[in-house]
Amino acid sequence: MDALRPQAHADDTEGGQCPVPALSHHGCQHAVLLQTAALFGVLLLGFGYFWLLVPNTEARLQQLGLFCSVFTISMYLSPLADLAKVIQTKSTQRLSFSLTIATLLTSASWTLYGFRLRDPYIMVPNLPGIVTSLIRLWLFWKYPQEQDRNYQLLQT
Repeated sequence: MDALRPQAHADDTEGGQCPVPALSHHGCQHAVLLQTAALFGVLLLGFGYFWLLVPNTEARLQQLGLFCSVFTISMYLSPLADLAKVIQTKSTQRLSFSLTIATLLTSASWTLYGFRLRDPYIMVPNLPGIVTSLIRLWLFWKYPQEQDRNYQLLQT
């Protein structure tokens, strides 16, 4: 029966399991879950505000566009926290190359679409995605993957 049970993470000294498998790589990070829940609450409060307290449709769309733009910009800027660690360790192990390429293509296509429509609420929030993707690609070039051999692979 133990063969079917998931293995505990090496950082987990008490043998407990994390509720979210994706977070098990870094151990149980309740702070991340709380921050995510808080941001989701802000998102719900914001949408409630727009639909209930802003009666003018045009004003609602303008404010909602700005609100969504702020969330999109924060999404694209979130990898900047890891970039300092990448530079400090001279290792791109923390970065996902495929996610970097996907972010670059997605943000570039949305920026071009927004430019075509002349819609700043689409164009402007996606520009940081292009910039941060280019920074991450530069880091992959500067610190090639073979430098990550110093890290031990997790045994499963």
